[in-house]
Amino acid sequence: MRNVLILGSSGQIGLSLTKTLRENTDYKIIECDIVINENNDLRRKSDFLNKSFKEADFVYFLAYDVGGSKYLRENQNSTKFLDNNLLLMQNTFNYIKKYSIPFIFASTQMSNMNHSAYGTLKRIGEHYTNILGGHIVRFWNTYGIENDLSKTHVITDFINSAISQKTIFMRTTGKEKRQFLHADDCSNALLKIHQNYDDIEKRYLDITSFEWTTIYEIAQIISNVFCNIPIKRGELEDLVQNNISNEPDPYFRGYWEPKITLEEGINIISKHMLKSKKNNKTLN
Repeated sequence: MRNVLILGSSGQIGLSLTKTLRENTDYKIIECDIVINENNDLRRKSDFLNKSFKEADFVYFLAYDVGGSKYLRENQNSTKFLDNNLLLMQNTFNYIKKYSIPFIFASTQMSNMNHSAYGTLKRIGEHYTNILGGHIVRFWNTYGIENDLSKTHVITDFINSAISQKTIFMRTTGKEKRQFLHADDCSNALLKIHQNYDDIEKRYLDITSFEWTTIYEIAQIISNVFCNIPIKRGELEDLVQNNISNEPDPYFRGYWEPKITLEEGINIISKHMLKSKKNNKTLN
């Protein structure tokens, strides 16, 4: 049995990946996330972390101080944001180097966007990964179940707005285009990389749906789910990517293809959030 360490196991990708590995492999899963216990804090050394890395045969490096566009706008240009992620990366990569563990580093398609502190930090992580011989995955707006309401992304924000206010309130005009991938598809891609780790020739792998969608189109899909509730557009432009876009490399499609459509994925998240709200009302 292989011991697999998932860093960020309680995040939207980590939750899905943990479930995927438990359902489809016989790996022993070691969960690590700061929300579980303060000893899981990757910014600081601990006996738990040293033991976890020492026992691990493979590491999924998903943990990061990051959130949706609102969180990034408010936090990425602060020293705290820089310190959190630099310390997190330094300690993690040192453990990986110490125990010579094969790993996947979760980066972003924003890593070449010099205006973004988040993108720049991820590019530093890519340099570490190249030196240590791991694989780099560049995510393109992965969405899924989110439990930290301070760091939610656009799809969760819109669904929450639809449920609580019966209207979808947008911060921007919605003209900006993105590529969205459901967390379950993302998890299956990560497992494929793990299973084909030594055979995959490229170091940088784009993990995405390969389909462009505007933020306003996302709002329209969610509006349809909730019986065509109104949409209120904002006035802001794309303040996160500054209307910069990259084209993904289709290389990894030789190993994996996304299966969940955007409409299906949004319906899954909507049903989950509606059920959670109903359960919370029952408990209260």
